[in-house]
Parts: sequence; C-alpha cells; structure tokens
Amino acid sequence: MKNLLFTLTLMLISTYTFAQNQALSKVYKSGLPEINITRDVNLHFRSPEPVQFVDLSTNRLIGDLPAENVVRIKIQQSEEEKHFVNDSLKKTVEIPIAYSNNQELGIITIVGQSFMAQYKLIFKEDNSYDIITNIEISPQDMQPLEYPEYQMSNAELRKYSMQLIEKKENKILRKNTNLGMRSQLNNVYTFGDYVFLDVSFKNKTNLAYDIDKLKFSIDDKKIYKATNVQSIEVDPVFRLYDVKSFKKSYRNIFVFKKFTYPNNKVLTIRLIENQISGRTINLEIKYSDILQADTF
Repeated sequence: MKNLLFTLTLMLISTYTFAQNQALSKVYKSGLPEINITRDVNLHFRSPEPVQFVDLSTNRLIGDLPAENVVRIKIQQSEEEKHFVNDSLKKTVEIPIAYSNNQELGIITIVGQSFMAQYKLIFKEDNSYDIITNIEISPQDMQPLEYPEYQMSNAELRKYSMQLIEKKENKILRKNTNLGMRSQLNNVYTFGDYVFLDVSFKNKTNLAYDIDKLKFSIDDKKIYKATNVQSIEVDPVFRLYDVKSFKKSYRNIFVFKKFTYPNNKVLTIRLIENQISGRTINLEIKYSDILQADTF
C-alpha cells in the first residue's frame, strides 16, 4: 500500500512539473502585459542589459535605440499618399492616420543578453490619465533565453565585479613603477569561461593623470633587435568603470573571455597618458598567474 501511494505521488509530481514547464514554454498574445501609448508622447523601455534586438509587429509603431539599454517607441502619425496624373508622379501628400481609443497597435519584442520581453501596445486618447512615458523591464516580464554555452549578462558581470572591488588590495601578484607611477595586479579570478583581472594604478606625483588609452595585448617576453615582434591585442568584454582621469589612484575590474597564451609570452596592460610627452606604464602578467587564479 505504501509503495502504491509513493508511486502515485511521483506520478502527480511529474505531471505537475511537465504541465508547469509546458506553460512556461508558451506565451500567448492574450497574456501579454498591456501598455498605453498616445500621440506626441514617446514611450521608453529601460533594460537592465544591453538590447540585442527589437521587433515591432506592425507599421503603426516606429522606434530606435538612443542608448544601448533604452528602446524608444512612438506612434506612426501619418502616411504618404502618392497622386499620379497621366502615369506620371505629380506629388506626395502626408495623410494623418486616424486611431480609435483602445485600439491595439501591435506587439513589441525586446531581446537582451539573457531574456526576451514582449508587450502589447494600446492606443489611448491624448487626454487619458494613464499614459506611461518610460517603463523598466521587470523580472516578471522576462522570459529567459537559453544559449548553447553559458554567457553572463552585463548585469551579472557588474554584480561579480562589485564583489571583487570591495575586497582590500592585500594580495599583489605583479607590480611595476615608472615616472612616479605604479601599476599592480591585485588578483585574478575565474568564473566559468570568464577571467576577472583586479588592477590598480597609483600616481605618486602631484600631476593628475589623463588617460588616453588602456591597452591589453599578448606580447613576447623578451624582445631582441632584428627580430619580428608579435603583439596581439585583446579586448575585455566588460569593465566596471570607464574612467578618463585620476589624481592619486585608479582601480578597476576587467573581464575577459577565457584565453590562453604560451609561456614565452605575457599579457601586457599598457596605460598611456593623453599628452604629447605622456607618461606610459606597463604591467606584465604571466600565464601562470591566470592558471593559479582564485575562483568565486
């Protein structure tokens, strides 16, 4: 009897889980959140991640991306009408488009790095009180996207970078000094296929440092005359701060997708000042530093 009850319980749990997954895998138009929009008012969607793709289901809506995480939508208020005389074009006339209150204008689909969100836009008369000018895409409106390999969103990279930068600079792996400047690698961390570099620059002079470039490249350890020097630039997929100048200290977290390089090469971080006779300081990181990185 106990075995029968246990089997029935498992069957009920499996049936409920299957039905729940089926419900989550399908999104119906009738269940989409509705947002009101009207003439002469732009509607802005604020995304927690950079927007990768936007789809407008009808030509009654037009939009653009004024920033990487902002989608701007407005109503198409007129359309062109061409008049012909004797098979030749005479003129083009702008005809206002008439809309009725509570008319459905279409579906907007916004795709971020790790989610998809869809909304149904409804026309309201200009004197309506419930017109929204901007809205943040909330977690309950997000449908997760699955990728063949795990990719962190910018929001996740920022969260982990903030955790790292809150730690003290107690452990210095590499350092270099030049012209009153000091560069240091505080630590290296890995999470999945990502490498996090915790880097600091110290300015011991009284002259503020204006940053021209911060370059990352894989270079030969030793450079001899009459030899070909190979330098391969690598770019971080994320940096916590975008600093243009600093007076005494500058610390940042740089995130890279997993990469490798041989023992006869180093990862060089080069800070270049925005001056004709600018100060430049390098920091060389051995591959062993990355292999021995801490994990979250």
